[in-house]
Amino acid sequence: MFDHEVFDRHDIRDIPLNRDIVLMDVVWMKEWEAEWIKTARGQDADPYVVGFVTPVSVSNITPTGLEICWYPNTFDRFHEVKTFLPADQISLALDIHAYDCRLTVFVNGDWLRRLHLRANSLFVLIDASDMTHEIQMGRLDRTKLVAIRDGLDEIAAKHPDVSFISFADSLLLKTNWTVGMVGSGVEYSYLPEAMLQLFGEIRDVYRAVLDLEIYGVFAQGSNEYYDDPLLHISASHNHISLNSLGLPFAQLMQIEAAARKAIRGKRHGKYELYLDEDFYNSLRFVDYDTRTCSQYAPYEQKLSGATGTYFYHRYDELFPKLKI
Repeated sequence: MFDHEVFDRHDIRDIPLNRDIVLMDVVWMKEWEAEWIKTARGQDADPYVVGFVTPVSVSNITPTGLEICWYPNTFDRFHEVKTFLPADQISLALDIHAYDCRLTVFVNGDWLRRLHLRANSLFVLIDASDMTHEIQMGRLDRTKLVAIRDGLDEIAAKHPDVSFISFADSLLLKTNWTVGMVGSGVEYSYLPEAMLQLFGEIRDVYRAVLDLEIYGVFAQGSNEYYDDPLLHISASHNHISLNSLGLPFAQLMQIEAAARKAIRGKRHGKYELYLDEDFYNSLRFVDYDTRTCSQYAPYEQKLSGATGTYFYHRYDELFPKLKI
């Protein structure tokens, strides 16, 4: 197949980085090939209506595959997800000679369906500011701590699609979302603004009960526990798994550590929101121009080793600018 001169084959190790390309199910290869050959011969054809494409870019090539940035929604938000395409799931990579066409990578259909139908996750790590100081000053008692717990119980009851895990003075939130696929019955369900709104509800409880401020670290993306529920609780009820493994969960700790270091070094002040760049860029703003922000800093992404960026904001300044 693809011996016609209109096709330029690419070794996957030579796929250009940071360029818009598309993934396509291998089931469309023959029809796609036939339409492009007819197009090259000047016959009536339209290869652009063959099959369905998944827009991605390649950020890195490894011995075992491609680190990709996937763009499941660029219509009403700029939603980017970092994930991995194993080399053994790739059949062929082709450019169209002398035509303005994105490089097309044909992949295993089962892998592509899983990419679209799997559950991904959005995480928020919340901490109370100055909690240690309050404990040292003897200002906390069991009555206040139980009141905080009860307040979080009430909020959690209103958000059954979010898991709430509290430990020490921290709170971890997790919600799953899907992208969906034509004809699958699974729909796009990513709503990062809702998690920011939830942060505001939690902030109100901490203010009312403890007179303390909180801050939150936000990240979203691929989660290796993609076929599992929000939480796993063992039959004996003494083991709880967050079902969380992947880049966005690892980013939470990295961003918090980087922000603490930046605050100590006076590179920026204390803020309520620390948002990973992929989360921040995916937000829908009332006015597109207001998304431009100079308040950002670098951090090291633990799993990839790359340098990432987090944005820092005051809640009352950012939230009113969003479409809810």
